[in-house]
Amino acid sequence: MSIRLFLLFAPIFFTGFAVPSGSVFTTKNGTVHFVSDAPLEVIQATSKELKGAIDTDQNTFAFAVDMETFQGFNSPLQQVHFYENYLEIRRFKKATFTGKIIEKTDFATDGTYTIRAKGKLEIHGVALERIIKSDMTVKNGKLLVHSEFTVLLDEHDIAIPKIVYQKITEEIKVQVDAEFSKT
Repeated sequence: MSIRLFLLFAPIFFTGFAVPSGSVFTTKNGTVHFVSDAPLEVIQATSKELKGAIDTDQNTFAFAVDMETFQGFNSPLQQVHFYENYLEIRRFKKATFTGKIIEKTDFATDGTYTIRAKGKLEIHGVALERIIKSDMTVKNGKLLVHSEFTVLLDEHDIAIPKIVYQKITEEIKVQVDAEFSKT
């Protein structure tokens, strides 16, 4: 599923209209947390506005988070630098991940499964093919997804000025948690 296709159909996914019965699970308030643990400073921020859809019939998924929804940071000025200088959110408003779940999973049977999601992770306008391992728990008709992975800033053309090189790490740790319900 391409990102354009996801954005075209996102209103349908999130409102419940015209979705195949029993095959699509959505979330509107998943959490994305990141940490930059550099030698001179630890920077953390969280967004509780991750949106996503999983089509269990097709084993496809699409996630998007508005970069401006991240809160936390060590100061308001740091947040402004994050928005304007590093991620350039006026040009690159969202981070997205779209693709397929590699493993065949029984989404109707309660249990915890380790799955691999293969797709395009787009941050700062740069889309890279990634395989991201996740734990998915099926419980009482809901899907709970937990994932931890890293993002290398230079792979997404995010430059760190030498003056702050000791305050921002090149490898960002990311944690995603989301609860999906049938649409």
